Amino acid sequence: MKEKNRGLGLFTLFVYVLLLSPMLIIAVASFEPGTIMKFPPQGFSLKWYENIFKQSMFMDTFKVSILVSFVGNICALLLGVPAAYALSRFDFKGKEALNAIFISPVLIPGIVMGFTMLKYLIIAYQLPMMVALFIGHTVIMLPFTIRVIASSLSNFDFSIEEASLSLGAGRLHTFFIVVLPNIKSGILAAVIIAFLDSFNNVEISVFMTGPGVSTFPIQMLSYLENHFDPTLAAISVLLMLLTTVLIFFIERLLGLSYFTKR
Repeated sequence: MKEKNRGLGLFTLFVYVLLLSPMLIIAVASFEPGTIMKFPPQGFSLKWYENIFKQSMFMDTFKVSILVSFVGNICALLLGVPAAYALSRFDFKGKEALNAIFISPVLIPGIVMGFTMLKYLIIAYQLPMMVALFIGHTVIMLPFTIRVIASSLSNFDFSIEEASLSLGAGRLHTFFIVVLPNIKSGILAAVIIAFLDSFNNVEISVFMTGPGVSTFPIQMLSYLENHFDPTLAAISVLLMLLTTVLIFFIERLLGLSYFTKR
């Protein structure tokens, strides 16, 4: 039994090393003082981290990505919270089909989604590129919003809501003073997860961007076409730190096991 546990431990360690070693290599290479990314680095320098904030293209597209993720998150919440509540609270004809439609953006390949949005939102309907980008990111955030909030509602005791209704409170009033306060941690987790997915998205954004409008990941790809210095490695380290902090908050709010219930 001990040998079996030891073998399982070694295999788990191997998997962790396999997953984390690329990130460790990138993190170490970001301190290379030369103009070409190398591993191991030939010295230690923070100049490439400074270079990130000196490049206006990175700062401008970072603001665009934050804005798109923020606005898209608001739209996803306005659509996702009522949808998650209806799917969790009521049984009606076509419920499974509706749920499948809401989840479909996760199942459909991102390139297919991006090309479809390009064809209809920009070419057919001739929407401004920024508006199309907002719509595209709202669509890809909606499944995460609905899924996480529906999971939160699965732990909610709807008899509390019924008690409020029986005491004379309206359904809308009850929703805001009884239901929402009890799922606020789920809503916050949904916002964080959807934000991460939107901010790091490439498949949709590459079709929704063009001259004058670009997102941070797309700008990183463009930069890589002409440069091979450690700037992108430094950016990757900062993004990994940002993701780690956000995942830490999700874990503190709900625990990662929360998302395996449904």
